[in-house]
Order: sequence, then structure tokens, then C-alpha cells
Amino acid sequence: MHHPGPPQFVAVGEQLQLAPRDPDPEETYHWRVRSAPADSTLSFGDDPVVVFAADEPGTYVVELEAPDGTHELTIRAFPGELAPAGRGGEGRSGESGFSGFSGWSGVSGVSGVSGLSGASGSGSGALGAEREGEGGRPRVKLEVRVEGDEVVFEAVPTPHPESRLTADELDVEFLLDDRDRVDVDESAVEITDREVRVPVAALPDRLRVHAVAVGEEFSVADAAEVHREDLDVATDGGRPVDAREATGEGFRTDGGATADDAAGTESTGAGATGEAVRTGRLNDPPEWATDITLYEIYVRGFADDDEEADTTFEALEKRLDYLEELGVDVLWLTPVLQNDHAPHGYNIVDFYDVADDLGTRDDYEAFVDAAHDRGMKVLFDLVLNHSARAHPFFQDAYGNPDSEYYDWYEWQENGEPGTYFDWEYIANFDHSNLEVREYLLDAVDQWAEIADGFRCDMAWAVPKPLWQEVRDRVKSRDPEFLLLDETIPYIADFHELCFDMHFDTTLYFTMRQVGRGDMDADAVLDAVEQRAEVGFPDHAAFMLYIENHDETRYVVECGDGAAFAAAGAIFTLPGVPMLYGGQEMGQRGRRDPLAWDHARDELHAHYERLIDARQELDALRYGGGFSRVDYEANSDAVVAFRRESGDESYVVVLNFGDLPAKVELGPDVEPTDVLTDELQVDEDGDLAVESVAILPEE
Repeated sequence: MHHPGPPQFVAVGEQLQLAPRDPDPEETYHWRVRSAPADSTLSFGDDPVVVFAADEPGTYVVELEAPDGTHELTIRAFPGELAPAGRGGEGRSGESGFSGFSGWSGVSGVSGVSGLSGASGSGSGALGAEREGEGGRPRVKLEVRVEGDEVVFEAVPTPHPESRLTADELDVEFLLDDRDRVDVDESAVEITDREVRVPVAALPDRLRVHAVAVGEEFSVADAAEVHREDLDVATDGGRPVDAREATGEGFRTDGGATADDAAGTESTGAGATGEAVRTGRLNDPPEWATDITLYEIYVRGFADDDEEADTTFEALEKRLDYLEELGVDVLWLTPVLQNDHAPHGYNIVDFYDVADDLGTRDDYEAFVDAAHDRGMKVLFDLVLNHSARAHPFFQDAYGNPDSEYYDWYEWQENGEPGTYFDWEYIANFDHSNLEVREYLLDAVDQWAEIADGFRCDMAWAVPKPLWQEVRDRVKSRDPEFLLLDETIPYIADFHELCFDMHFDTTLYFTMRQVGRGDMDADAVLDAVEQRAEVGFPDHAAFMLYIENHDETRYVVECGDGAAFAAAGAIFTLPGVPMLYGGQEMGQRGRRDPLAWDHARDELHAHYERLIDARQELDALRYGGGFSRVDYEANSDAVVAFRRESGDESYVVVLNFGDLPAKVELGPDVEPTDVLTDELQVDEDGDLAVESVAILPEE
């Protein structure tokens, strides 16, 4: 289906790329504005991919004429002064961390139905009221449940941490998905300030609802869905899934509830009429991905010492037992496709074939199967922003405007390709070209059949609506497929039907500064709290890391003391820990072959204890609570915080310094470290922490 996807939320002054999905470059597509605010003069040209830029606040409905019919898309445009900070709407000072239209062409996200939008809360934020206080972006979570003969979508808004507004003063706007509303009896839909109620008897085969909170700014939208359980339904990608088999890995179900169950614990129910329905939330990460230990393998180096293996994949496979014993659950392999001379593999010359120096596609699949046999999942490193300049299409296009591939790439006025950071071996794709989109989406389909998820390279440089289409395609085959974005700095809007998990780039850079002594250690708490401050919803997942293939090793830059503490940080702060190959052994070279025979036993044992602790203590896992605690220490390199779950509560102390630090905590904190099972008391009877301590709290 060529429908352009989920409805969108934007601000006046922002640009949004609109494109048909599942494009056929041989066909004709035409966009037009069906309805708009009275003073708008917006119109489109004749291109199949267009740029939407609201010129007046209000609700727009645009139409796409495609080979399979005419499709409507609703776009809610807020006044520019409500644009979240850094997104560049009118009244804002420009975009931070984005790279122009190519990198931020779909600025917001999900919702739409003509006639069902508009302010519905008790506050005035949705109407562009004057801001109050020092607040910012609110957050919202949309729950769905069955109550008697009705399905209820309930929005739970949360103010920005620095807002003067209360939750009750926030507005919430609900919009139905355009792809579903053609079959909805809108007169049967009831919208209040916090709920959407739909009779089970009035449900179409599938109904998606989107909600956004509005205060000083508007939030990242959240979404939930309901569908009839006894019918074949299409997932977001338009591919049919038999709902009778859609359980467990077959369909995302977390987040729904029946009338008799607690919200978020059950996903099927039936109205009084006996009609079975299934509910679910659409922006939660796969359950399996939230409590994992992730491990990055630099494929041309991790097992480079193996001189007996016939292929690199065979050598990697022989190291799987080591990784399993370490406690690794998920492997991220750097790119495995045909590439130019660069060993990192990100300069791709063939998006459909495995690199000859690594092995064959069969060898790659055998490696993935071997990982699966050990209970591990594998992430494929997906590159959609660019190709290598050595790619045959670019070679044909360079300096040749008559080439059939010339329009595949962005070009500068001097005839050189568009790129970032003056990278000389890559060329940016032009994602407004339907042939480019088809080419890349076909590659997505091919590799999604093998992998369990994608680590998405340079996600910030690819239009957001394209990521939303990628998500729909892969989730239609496997709703538990993981999407992890590399975005520097991270972008809260990318959690809106794009990615399940995000690189916590803020925490990464903070821990580098703390490790070097340029910041006090309590800055790591500020970094964690910044997630909510920039608008990430509470259900967003984050990958925590201190090393990767692009950066100097942490131990080299920051030293041993900080390295032990930083290891503790990524396993005890909220998020999913990631190790870069050799990090646990004290590897000093960024991309050198691993020095397996020179592993540091003390550091390796430290990581083993941390992995075990996170697996054993619910408080350290995805659902565990996080809060600050009162503490005193004789060093600014020390920080303490609380993790808790149910009746469990622990105070974690991290010391990034080179010497043991004296720490004073509350009287309810026990001095015995869960990590080492040792008493953390010095000869003076004071609590002393060398690098990491996890202390029970009564």
C-alpha cells in the first residue's frame, strides 16, 4: 500500500518530507492539499516526494493520488512558539544537532483524523497560550484497555520536570490514524479530555489512536491500537498477519488490559457482545531487548588471531562460547556488506551482498544460526544515509548529469557529492528519489529476514518518515524486531514510531568528561535526568556505553580508576549496557586485533560480576526505579544513587577517582557490597569505596 504512513505533528516553520510508501518508480504519484487553515496558502508541486511546511497553525489534510487509490494524511501544525526547543519552528533559534533538511526532514510524528482533532484538555497550551515558568516539553503515555462493550484509550500526560504546570493543566489531543478511519463510524467515537472511547461493535479490523500532550511545548506523540482477534489484520507495513496466531513473538501485545486486569499486563479481551479484540502499545521496546547485555563486534579484528578458520564468520563463531559464558545476550556486528578499502565497513559498494573477505551470505547465516543456538540475538548494522564513492552507481553518476544514477545523490554546487564532516569516501543519497527509497527498502527487507534487529547508522541523517516506513516493514514480519538508533545528540522524536532504543550519547560524553576529571561525578545523574527534560517518554529504552569503534578506549583516555567506575555505571544506571569487543579485557587499541593473550583478569572479573548482578537484581533492570540520595564524600569523583524494585532497594556508589573514597550515606544503608560480598569499611570504620559498590538499603 502506498499510503504515506502515520499522521504527523509539526510546528509552523518546520519542514516535513512526504513520500509514498512501498514506492514504484515507474508509477505516477501526485500530492495536493485537501483542507487547511483558512489563511494558509500551502500547495505542492508535481514531484512524488514533497516538502510540507505549515504556514499557519491548525489541522491540514493532504491527499496522495497513487496507483492503488487516493490516500489521506492528517498533519497537525502547532504554533511555532510551541515547537520543542531545538526543532527550529518559528520563534525558535534553530536546530541543534541536526544537519538540515536531509537529516531532519520529518520532524514529528504520529496522528491524524480530520474532524477528531483539536484541544481537549483543561489547559490552554494547545491554543498557543503564553508559556509559564521555565518549563519545556511534556510527555505522554497512551494506555488501551477493554471495558465492557467499549475500548478505552487513556492518555497519561506528565509535565516537564521544570514546568509550573500540573498534569491536570496539560492539554491532550487525540487523533485517529488515517489508514484506519475510513472504516470508523466517527459518530460512535467519544473523546474527552483524557480518553477516547470506541464501542467494540463500531471497531474496524484495526484502529490506531495517537495522543500528544501540550503545555509550554508539545510532546512526542504516543500510540496504541486495537484489532479484532478473529480476523486477518495488516500490521503497519500493510502485510497481513493472522491475529489468531499473533501471540508471543507474533504480535506486540504489551500495554493493553482487559477490564478485569491491571493495565499493561494483558492484551486480549472481549466486550459484552463476546467479540474478541486484541490491544497493544506501539512505542514500547520489545520485551526481550530491555534486560540484555549487548556486545559490539568489530568484525575485522575481533577474531583476527584465528589462523585456522576458513572465513571470518567461522572465526567469530568459534568465539561464541566465550561470549555466552561472559553473559552476553545480543551481538551487534559492524557492517558485513561489500565495501571499499575501509575496514570498518561503513562505505558500502553493494547493499545486497556480504563482503568477500568475511565469507559468503551462507557463512553469515550460519554464524547467526550458531548465535541463536546459544540463545543470543544478532543485530545487523544498517546504513541508509550514503553509499561509498566506490559504489558503481556513484561511479557512473560522478561528473555525469546524464547518468541514470545522477539523481540518486545529493550534489554540491561545485559538482562534489553531499556529505557530512568532509568525509571523502562516501556520498549522501537523495532520499527524495523514489528509486533510492525502493533500493534501500528492498535491502531492508532482505537483511531483516536474517537478523533480529538493526543498529541504524547515522540515523539523524535519514528522513524520519523513511525510518517510520522501515519500522513498519520489519515489525510486520516480526513485531519483536529491535530498532536501535545512532543519533548524536539523541532526538526524542525518533521514539515516535521509529526506534525502540537509543544510544545515550549524553551519558556517554558525560562519563568521558567525568573520567577525565573535567566534571564532578554527579553529572552522570544530570545526564540520566536529561532524557525526560528533552522529552523522551518514560517507556523509551537507552543503550549505555563508554566505548565503541569510533572512539578512543575509555581506559586509555580516562585511566584505570575511572574505567572500573564507568563499567559499574553502565550496568547500574537505567538502560541497556553495551560492551565494545575487548572492553572487558582492557583492550587499548580502538580497532586493533584483540589481544586475547593479554586480557586483564581483574577487569574481566569485574565485568563478570556486574553482568551477574544486573541479571540477578530486578532493581538494576529496565523496570527498576531510579532516584537521587543524600550522600557525602571526600571526593568530587564520587556519586551515589538509588535503584529499587518492589521491596528491593540498593544504593549504588561509583568512584571515578584513583584512590578509595570515604562516603557517608543514610543509616538504612548496609555496608556490605552485593557485587563482591565484602564489607566496604576501612580501618577507621568508615564506608570506603574503591570503584563500585552496590549496597542494600532497608
